[in-house]
Amino acid sequence: MKSIIFDWSGVVKDTVTAQLWIVNRIFKKYDVAPITLEEFRENWRQPYIEFYKKYLKDKFIEEDRAQAYKEAVLHKDCPKTTLFPEMVELIRKCKSKGYFLAVVSSDLSDTLLPEIKDFKLENTFDEVVVDVDNKMEAVKKIISEHNLDLLSTFFVGDSNHEIEVSKEVGINSIAVTWGFVSESKLRTHNPTFVVGDVEGLEKILL
Repeated sequence: MKSIIFDWSGVVKDTVTAQLWIVNRIFKKYDVAPITLEEFRENWRQPYIEFYKKYLKDKFIEEDRAQAYKEAVLHKDCPKTTLFPEMVELIRKCKSKGYFLAVVSSDLSDTLLPEIKDFKLENTFDEVVVDVDNKMEAVKKIISEHNLDLLSTFFVGDSNHEIEVSKEVGINSIAVTWGFVSESKLRTHNPTFVVGDVEGLEKILL
C-alpha cells in the first residue's frame, strides 16, 4: 500500500512557460532584468521566496510580490497552462490501486482547485493543500494525521524543496525532470529517484 504526495505545477501540469512569464513580469515591476528559460531552470528553488530574494534583493517585500504574482497569474496575457495527460492517467491508475493520494502545492486555490475539476480528478485526492510556500509542515501534518508508513510514502516533485522535505521527514523523493528545475540541478540534491518521463515514474509507483 503506497502513499503518494504530488507537487502540482511542473509535475501534473505544464507551467514552466507561464511561470517564466510571471517571473519576468514581476521582475519588470521591480526594474529587474528579465531572465531566460535556461537561467530560470538553473536558479529556481523553493521555498520560492528564496528565489525572489536572490533577484530582488533589498527591493523584496513579500506582500507586494504576492500581490504582483496574483495579478500576473490572473492577467489575460498570462500563457495558458496545460495538463500532462500521461500524468493524469497515472494518477487515476494509482487511485484504482487504492493508494493514498495527496497534493501539496504553492499554487493558488483560484487556479489549482478548478484544474482538478477540469482534469476530471474530483474525489481522487485524500488531501489537497494549496498556497503553501514551505511544504514541510503540510507534509508532516498529512503523514501524522493519516498515519502514513514512511517507507512506502513518496513525494513527487520538480524542485529542491520536495527532495529536502522528503529527507527531513524520512520518505522517498522522486524528482521529475520535465518541470521547473534542470536534471543536473536536481541531482545535486540526491533524491531517492530521478525520472525523465512518466513511464519511468509509473514503474516506480505501480
